Amino acid sequence: MSMRVLNVGYPLAPVHAGVAGGAEHVLVMLDQALCRAGHHSFVVAPEGSSVAGELLTTPFPQGLIDASTKPRVWARYRTAIAQAIEQWKPDLVHLHGLDFCHYLPAPGVPVLATLHLPPDWYDHKVFSIARPDTWIHCVSQTQQQACPPAANLLPFIPNGVSPGLYRPDVVKRGFALGLGRICPEKGFHIALEAAELAEVPFLLAGEVHNYEEHQRYFREQIRPRCDARRRFIGVAGPRRKSRLLSAARCLLVPSLAPETSSLVTMEAAMCGTPAVAFRSGALPEIVRDGVTGFLVSDAREMADAIRKCCYLDPAVCRGVALADFSEDRVIKRYFDVYERLSGR
Repeated sequence: MSMRVLNVGYPLAPVHAGVAGGAEHVLVMLDQALCRAGHHSFVVAPEGSSVAGELLTTPFPQGLIDASTKPRVWARYRTAIAQAIEQWKPDLVHLHGLDFCHYLPAPGVPVLATLHLPPDWYDHKVFSIARPDTWIHCVSQTQQQACPPAANLLPFIPNGVSPGLYRPDVVKRGFALGLGRICPEKGFHIALEAAELAEVPFLLAGEVHNYEEHQRYFREQIRPRCDARRRFIGVAGPRRKSRLLSAARCLLVPSLAPETSSLVTMEAAMCGTPAVAFRSGALPEIVRDGVTGFLVSDAREMADAIRKCCYLDPAVCRGVALADFSEDRVIKRYFDVYERLSGR
């Protein structure tokens, strides 16, 4: 029997195949998998989104995004979600946004919310939601252990990536690579410092979102550190990202936040490329120290590890990724949860 699933994205992040965010990646993966399996996939997301199933969009705010923007966005989202439920009659609603407490649908349809970010970034109410048939889950063991006890917390489901899209098909070159949102918590200024210490070229690919803090970080911490050998190259779509990851000597992940997962680190391993990462959050669950990369504590240790990455075997990185990070295993676990929560 086919399922009818409504996925709801973060109202300030468009959803499409080229997006970098973990929440958006998982939503796109599930939307495509539902359609491939003959189920009905519905999505609510902001303008600029593109999905395989049916899509209902809401306006994307213009200009800088600040605290005054969000109440208007939440009100539009509540209306859109109610409209989607009335129109499409889903068996289950799957929420992915950090702020999902502000647009929970009315009681009736079961709700699953994935916590893609550190637990203390969410409103504490998510762990004691009064709405019936409302469940939450994490994306890593580390994240789950950081959550308070909660009756509505299900076992975690790790993230995964496509073995077909990310492959070691490009000849290795000498540069180190950074990929992701350009914002303070990602720590890319440290990656630039480490690449300079290691005396290797460095490419930084990513998007500077229209938040004042992100824009200021790029102006003050990233752009001044760029030069002929350390370059910011902007947004990289899926194919370009795959080529960059395959060609890089290593991926640098100097995150200053307690990462709940790291899709880009999984993608790098799938491409046969080791990662040099800080011991932040769940990164030690993903990087096998001395096998698929190195875990480090500061810029100097990162520089030393960059030099040693040429001794790690790309085939081993790929093999570990196939065993641990393949998206097929992730999709099956989500579908099992969908069937159970929707009563099928």
